[in-house]
Amino acid sequence: MGYTVVGIDNLNDYTDITIKRDRLEICGIQSDNITYNSKIASSNSNYTFIQLDITDLPNLEKLFKQEQFTYVINLAAHAGVRNSITNPHTYVQSNIVGFTNILECCRNYSIAHLLYASSSSVYGNNIKTPFSENDATDYPISLYAASKKANELMAHSYSHLYKLPTTALRFFTVYGPWGRPDMAPTLFATAIALQKAIKVFNNGDLIRDFTYIDDIVNGIVKLIDCIPTEENEHPYYQLLNIGNAQKINLLTFITSLENAMGKTTEKIMMPMQAGDVLCTWADIEKIKNTIAFTPKTDLQEGLRLFVDWFKTYYKVE
Repeated sequence: MGYTVVGIDNLNDYTDITIKRDRLEICGIQSDNITYNSKIASSNSNYTFIQLDITDLPNLEKLFKQEQFTYVINLAAHAGVRNSITNPHTYVQSNIVGFTNILECCRNYSIAHLLYASSSSVYGNNIKTPFSENDATDYPISLYAASKKANELMAHSYSHLYKLPTTALRFFTVYGPWGRPDMAPTLFATAIALQKAIKVFNNGDLIRDFTYIDDIVNGIVKLIDCIPTEENEHPYYQLLNIGNAQKINLLTFITSLENAMGKTTEKIMMPMQAGDVLCTWADIEKIKNTIAFTPKTDLQEGLRLFVDWFKTYYKVE
């Protein structure tokens, strides 16, 4: 599209670092002795990658000063609902301190638009579905969800105080090729491939709005130039659901994945896990009206694409 892009990541080992390095490699970023220090992509000179943690404010400020960015898209966070119960301090550092650093750099270096990932988890166990941006989000049931709600409130204050245009995107259960190995699609696909049992929580009575990664990316790209102004309901601030707008039962998801894999496996029914929500389901009328967003990938097609990648990457049948 002609943008000059700088990507940063701290490449932590919370999940398998191998897949993170492999993601970079397919983008043309090669490591030197497993370090990445301002690496320009061999396949696209408009893309540079720097190994940097958003909690490192001095070096983050140095980067903003050097590059003079126009737009910032912040997808950095410590993710995972259940891990936030056992490792809360890590989430506070990445999701609260790190995001404060992003906001401060955007304010101090006159960023035209900050887009950032929030989460459907902020809705908690709201009974009304599908979830609308106007619904109350005052009762998160995990620290991860609370940290994402905090990001929305922090961004709103910066939009109000400094006229910094910000857009929050509440992601709904994103899946697809190159996804995190600790997420359900990869865990389930691995179990199916190895003919090991799948743990099915809440006896399978869970609903998720599974959203294919390409639909998320296309939505973000369209929103870059959709900058909230003083005329917005909340000046310089907007908040949008981005999902597939389809509610899928967990057992239906597993059956569809088995069909795509061409084999089945045993299921062990388990109780509900702490921090999990019963249902996520996106009302996407607002983002439709904002950028004519329409998700293009249904679950069967998305899982077919995921399984094709999974079998190739992990070398399984």
